Amino acid sequence: MDFTNADILQIALRQSAVDLSCAPEDFLRSENIVVASRTDPGARKYLELPFACNLVSYGNNVVASVGEGCRAAVTDYIGRFPPERCFETPALHVLDDALRPEGLRLCFMAEYFLPDLTALRPLDCPYAVRTLYPKDFAGLYTAEWSNALCEKRGELDVLALGAYDGGRLIGLAGCSADCDGMWQIGVDVLPGYRRQGVASALTSRLALEILARGKVPFYCAAWSNIRSVRNAVRSGFRPAWVELTAKSEAFVAGMTARQTLS
Repeated sequence: MDFTNADILQIALRQSAVDLSCAPEDFLRSENIVVASRTDPGARKYLELPFACNLVSYGNNVVASVGEGCRAAVTDYIGRFPPERCFETPALHVLDDALRPEGLRLCFMAEYFLPDLTALRPLDCPYAVRTLYPKDFAGLYTAEWSNALCEKRGELDVLALGAYDGGRLIGLAGCSADCDGMWQIGVDVLPGYRRQGVASALTSRLALEILARGKVPFYCAAWSNIRSVRNAVRSGFRPAWVELTAKSEAFVAGMTARQTLS
């Protein structure tokens, strides 16, 4: 399938609409939208639906998909601040405080990237690159490749590209079939091989492989993960939407404990 940038954006909008239980055109409106979250078999597989509170912006407005207990607080919040301020402090403190009576805390914050076909091209890699399929990377579900592959949802990992220094795997980009039309890319490079263009070479080439299979690649990074954001841009991706999700206080406390440096 031959894509255009407009096609890619429309596919992403349709998927976000499935995920948030709204219409694709809702993300392009000037006014904010609040909808009741529902489960949907077509949603991204890693999402836990229905949401208690999930906010998405493609830059025009905020679409909030919520449980009924959060509707009033979220409606008030997104009505008080411009869309871009709703995803940053100090405004976020207002929402976090408003969600506490429901036993919720703000948790996931991320920026999502889509390929720009005017910039996407196969970048050179200083190491040999091999295409890997599930049988090839079955033994690679280890900590060093945890961004490229996800053991928890290993059945979704469908394709990968590995960079090799001789017989040693030193970089890996993998993609997961998170929904029917879009595959998410993750990438890892061993510390001693970074800043050599390995990540961008693998990411750009994998994106092209995904497009050749009739799917849209997408890439996710935290705003503070500068290395990951730079890789996305170097690889031919551009910012498309931002997302903010609240989870239970117990969930957030568990994540904080796991991420604390020992």
